Amino acid sequence: MSSLTIYTAQEPTQPVFQSDNLVEIAEKLQQQGIRFEQWQANQPIEASTDHASILAAYSDDIARLKQQGGYVTVDVISLSSDHPDKVALRQKFLAEHTHSEDEVRFFVRGEGLFCLHLGEHIYQVLCQQNDLISVPANTPHWFDMGSDPNFTAIRLFNNPEGWVANFTGSQIASRFPLLP
Repeated sequence: MSSLTIYTAQEPTQPVFQSDNLVEIAEKLQQQGIRFEQWQANQPIEASTDHASILAAYSDDIARLKQQGGYVTVDVISLSSDHPDKVALRQKFLAEHTHSEDEVRFFVRGEGLFCLHLGEHIYQVLCQQNDLISVPANTPHWFDMGSDPNFTAIRLFNNPEGWVANFTGSQIASRFPLLP
């Protein structure tokens, strides 16, 4: 189940807000300039569905978002728990970083935990199937795919080459809970 947990940056063990209500999640995130919405496929999606068919299944929402956000590149990424580099891939994004463009992810299946450092608070957004999150450019954050990642996500980019992580050097991410 999708959820939002908010902590103060100084207290990683005691949440100040928790909800799995999609309307509440979207409202709290919108107050911080974070887009969170739900999409539904226009055709059935199976684990074996190819990437072109996945993009076709969400084509209306993708077109709307591309128009609204000026995104020029869209792709699909999948990662399974048997991937030989899963530990290194997980570690890569567990440190706080920013991007010079929005980080837009739609979860076709599986889950991921986006942790957003917004002022004096940490917003942990557990995104699951049918969730879209758009983290604005230059927002300090980290991402956890879990120890046994198994997800497929659609990514949208402003830059045809994709985004680059700019690590902040902060150790804040190591203090907050992660996925098992």
